[in-house]
Amino acid sequence: MNLLRIILFPFALLYGLIMFVRNKMFDWGLLPSETFGVPVVSVGNISTGGTGKTPHVEYLVEMLCEKYKVAVLSRGYKRKTKDYLEATPQSKVNDIGDESLQIYKKFKSKIIVVVDEKRRRGIKNILKDHPDTDIILLDDAFQHRYVKPALNILLTDYRNLFTKDYVVPTGNLREFRCNAKRADIIIVTKTPEIFSPIDKGLLLKGLKKFRNKKILFSYIKYGKLHPVTGACKKTHPRKIKTVVLLTGIADTAEPEEYIKRISKELYLFNYPDHYKYKEKDIDEIVAFFKEIFSGDKAVVTTEKDLMRLQQPGLMEALNDIPVYYLPVKIKFHEDGEKKLKDIVTGLFNN
Repeated sequence: MNLLRIILFPFALLYGLIMFVRNKMFDWGLLPSETFGVPVVSVGNISTGGTGKTPHVEYLVEMLCEKYKVAVLSRGYKRKTKDYLEATPQSKVNDIGDESLQIYKKFKSKIIVVVDEKRRRGIKNILKDHPDTDIILLDDAFQHRYVKPALNILLTDYRNLFTKDYVVPTGNLREFRCNAKRADIIIVTKTPEIFSPIDKGLLLKGLKKFRNKKILFSYIKYGKLHPVTGACKKTHPRKIKTVVLLTGIADTAEPEEYIKRISKELYLFNYPDHYKYKEKDIDEIVAFFKEIFSGDKAVVTTEKDLMRLQQPGLMEALNDIPVYYLPVKIKFHEDGEKKLKDIVTGLFNN
């Protein structure tokens, strides 16, 4: 922990105490926590960003959408609109946010995607507009206690377990670690694909206070690079030696590691999470790309970043160079997939 974070510890303690009192008010019934007539599943974290919430929500959607009518509700972080709004084919990133747009574009008419900063209102409107809804998935709602979910899923990063962290601004936690007890399932995300029993044992030791919870371990599986611009026709993903990785996400460790495995040279242009790209940023990237000597080169971005790059003037500026996005899927170790499916589908029997 650096010196500044140590100096800020009293503020972290104060913030943590405020959140502790708030949580107790919900626990004691002094603040209302509402349940609904359909299963509501919350996917969230206790730390600030970077645990892989959106891919895990997509995993649940894929698991459920062929058999059940699924709705996904999030606040639509950094959108320019307010209140309740349902995604349509005309929706843009400024309307519903990058993560909601990504989910909608991936599943389209198979599901309902809605944004509303007030989750209770959002759920009520979903059930009014779509009374055939079977299940509602809440994206990033662990701290949103005005809704009492039927299932509370907490994500924590393999490289930065919440049990080793501190409340902001000293650390990255949104509330004290002990509040993880609200979770029904804890998923340790971004674990290595080759996951040894020793590694697993050490993680379980770090989570020993929460062993009464169902603890699962997931990892990221990257798909083949997907072409975005017309210039990709002149390249082949397997022949790319030099990659300019363009990201505006909380944690670049995983995509960096993967790109290093499939290429020989990596240049990183990393912006803050949910960054709204400007034309000058794209001009800078294009100029840098054109100066790279290698002929087997490409720009690679994430699926979430692609949502924010599809703005007037931005994609046009990139169209003359090969741009790909990197698809991701969530996989589980051992029988984690079966355990999760049994728990989630079991909600329909209650």
